[in-house]
Amino acid sequence: MSSLLTASTVSGAQGGDAPEDLLPSPRVETARLVGLYVVSVLVALGIIAVLVLIVGDDPWSVFSALYQGSVSTPGAIGRTLDDTVPVILVALGTLIAVRAGMFNIGQTGQLVFGAICAAFIALKVHGPGPLVLVLALLCGVAGGAVWAGLAAWLYAWRRINVVISTLLLTYVATQILDYLVSSQRFLEEPSSSAIGALPQSAIIPPNVDLPHPGAYPDFGVTLGIVIAVAVFAVFAVLLARSRWGMRLRMVGANAVAARRFGVKVAAVAGGALVISGALAGLAGSILLTGEVYRITGGFANTFGNDGLLAALVCRDRPGWLLPVSFVFGMIRTGGNYFLSTGVPDYLAEVLRGLLVLALVFPPVYLERREWARRLKAARVLALRAT
Repeated sequence: MSSLLTASTVSGAQGGDAPEDLLPSPRVETARLVGLYVVSVLVALGIIAVLVLIVGDDPWSVFSALYQGSVSTPGAIGRTLDDTVPVILVALGTLIAVRAGMFNIGQTGQLVFGAICAAFIALKVHGPGPLVLVLALLCGVAGGAVWAGLAAWLYAWRRINVVISTLLLTYVATQILDYLVSSQRFLEEPSSSAIGALPQSAIIPPNVDLPHPGAYPDFGVTLGIVIAVAVFAVFAVLLARSRWGMRLRMVGANAVAARRFGVKVAAVAGGALVISGALAGLAGSILLTGEVYRITGGFANTFGNDGLLAALVCRDRPGWLLPVSFVFGMIRTGGNYFLSTGVPDYLAEVLRGLLVLALVFPPVYLERREWARRLKAARVLALRAT
């Protein structure tokens, strides 16, 4: 409706024939988006090639490593899918929170706290492996929900900005993790040597690991991918077809109008933030039980940030989430092979950053373009009113 109003207004002001003359068709919009992504990726690859040449390496070997490390073999595809799982869950939670107008940027802290709760269950509770695994996953969900719930409570209590509270709570969560893995009373791995011991938790029992059919170099993927896709499918249907999904969109679009229609804005917005944290906590518990099997100070490995960026690329299109998350997984697994080509570690981080930037730029550019279009329409309306 807003696009139609914009096109109609500009058409009337400039003497166009019809609103449809200025409103691009869906095919044109899709072609523009695809073309923008192609140009962005090519520019990023060109900059990468120049940087690699400057340090005296072969750019083709770097691009080949990216391909070989991510999708060249069945085993590489399996690893990419494993790295895609946390990105899917974090990005899904981000989309849910943003749709309700809650900008959660503390996914890393929620992921970490969820993994802490899952690690306590996996290491301290004794019983049948499948039962302990389910309890660990559920406690990871609860941990992430509680950590995001703190930000929701602060917002409802004192209107503390969610962006600030979720970001600061991330630092608190990482400090709690550092303390717990440095104390044998809690999670630290027992060690016979007190000198030079790496702060880390003990390895969770093998019977608590998520099933992982197959093994490298053959195709193998953790059961976490099934969980992530199933959770995505459920929430995709709820967002599109349920009353809850409609209320989320109402609150995110105009909280005042939603309140006048009887929607409990605080409950809906706070609940969206809690769900976002719960999904990040689930990502942390799956990462623990399906991939790393112990937690250390840096075990989260920027999964929270990758999920946030994947959500930014998807914008308000949940249907894009799975392929976009897979691309981010490719960048992660393929990027780990950069060092095998002799590229310095710091340059490998720059290369990964450029690829991520190439994916994030198109939606940001289109968003700014849409705002400019709406501003132009508003100015035309103001001129016609005077």
